Amino acid sequence: MNGRFKASGGAVGGGLLVAGTTSDAGKSVVTAGICRWLARQGVRVAPFKAQNMSLNSFVTREGAEIGRAQAMQAAAARVEPTALMNPVLLKPGSDRSSQVVLLGKAVGELSARGYHAGRQEQLLGTVTDCLQELRRTYDAVICEGAGSPAEINLRRTDIVNMGLARAARIPVMVVGDIDRGGVFASFFGTTALLSKEDQALVAGYLVNKFRGDVTLLEPGLEMLRGLTGRQTLGVLPFSHGLGIDEEDGLRVSLRGAVRESVVAPPHGAEVLRVAVAAVPLMSNFTDVDALAAEPGVVVRFVDRAEELADADLVVLPGTRGTVRALEWLRERGLADAVVRRAAEGRPVLGICGGFQMLGERIEDDIESKAGTVDGLGLLPVRVRFAAEKTLARPVGEALGEPVAGYEIHHGVAEVTGGDEAFMSDGQGRSLDGCRAGSVWGTHWHGSLESDGFRRAFLRRVAADAGRAFVPAPDTSFATLREEQLDRLGDLIEEHADTAALLRLIEEGAPEGLPFVPPGAP
Repeated sequence: MNGRFKASGGAVGGGLLVAGTTSDAGKSVVTAGICRWLARQGVRVAPFKAQNMSLNSFVTREGAEIGRAQAMQAAAARVEPTALMNPVLLKPGSDRSSQVVLLGKAVGELSARGYHAGRQEQLLGTVTDCLQELRRTYDAVICEGAGSPAEINLRRTDIVNMGLARAARIPVMVVGDIDRGGVFASFFGTTALLSKEDQALVAGYLVNKFRGDVTLLEPGLEMLRGLTGRQTLGVLPFSHGLGIDEEDGLRVSLRGAVRESVVAPPHGAEVLRVAVAAVPLMSNFTDVDALAAEPGVVVRFVDRAEELADADLVVLPGTRGTVRALEWLRERGLADAVVRRAAEGRPVLGICGGFQMLGERIEDDIESKAGTVDGLGLLPVRVRFAAEKTLARPVGEALGEPVAGYEIHHGVAEVTGGDEAFMSDGQGRSLDGCRAGSVWGTHWHGSLESDGFRRAFLRRVAADAGRAFVPAPDTSFATLREEQLDRLGDLIEEHADTAALLRLIEEGAPEGLPFVPPGAP
């Protein structure tokens, strides 16, 4: 199994594109599961997504920004993430425009029309070069598509679905979420809307989130094979709490799984309630996954002021639109509620954009171009947006514990006071953030994944909130994350036709796959 794969075109690693009948069909999860299954077989495997639209991003060791889903897929593959794995990242700033991150660096803002009108097509060479480099380095590359390959209005400029598959000559497996209903029609319709040349690479289907007796599904799978000439490569059962870091959406990917898998009661006498403000353009909401991993910590997203009343900790998360999120907090009365609770000595944590909102003022001529805007005034911080984005993987100390994180922000914070440094270098010199009373702020995403620091912080929160909560002494977020990735690998190993998957990855799509009319219009 650990011999080098050979694709049909020569001395490059094998490949597979995991497409989906819809967005959120399970492409990210299936890609991660295949990566973990292959890695456990001794195969050197890497993930790849040519173009990703997401507000959840990560910083690689070389200082490149990529989608968090690809970083987690790299963890599933047991390799270090790099910019090659996600060469194009689009970070929405509104319904019609996005920041374009190319090979890990922001290169400007583009409207959706401007991107699809020419810029996207120009990037095909870049993404195929990145994929080729990965295939030269690894035995196999498992690519994730985006949306649906049958988005016929966008096919001409497609670089992430069939456009990529055609350019790289890699086979395609289409994933369908049966829990939504209509999965057979979705498989058939997706195939039938593709051109003859595209259809030649669609090698099979994978059913996701099936509940019940799989034998009841088999007649439909046989009929689907008769209609399309393509086999179903597996039926994955519905499993609560499965997930890796999401591209977007109001979900905490690991929270559900940890909440369901942890059977131990709260370690102390009481639970700790955490309310996360669901701000517009929320980014890296995965920061609170580590809080939800703690037995006795209940995390929920809120968008109304009254929902903060029983919260022991309020979190203002990161956002792609700090000024817009601040306006939203004020419009909904959440800003006043946060200010009141701070005055009462009740804990508040701001992360990245949330940290900036807690400051005295924001000077933004870059992101919102709103000029100078008053912050909530809860931290002695002044923020000025810089044209250059800060991308870093800092390490330090906080509350007497080692801590690591990653930074992705245009805002530069000037801390003018506070009760203590938040993130320091261990010698008392501040690296980032500050605390004033019960209000805390930092630019460091992912810091709560540091177990010792997270426990120390929760002890402070519980004391300030007057709760008899005690963090469990042995919760390891890294271990829980590894268990999740192993569960994804188990799903593939136990419920997919792994022999057929290996053939596709090594040999490509079989010759002579039938054309399903009518084809692309």
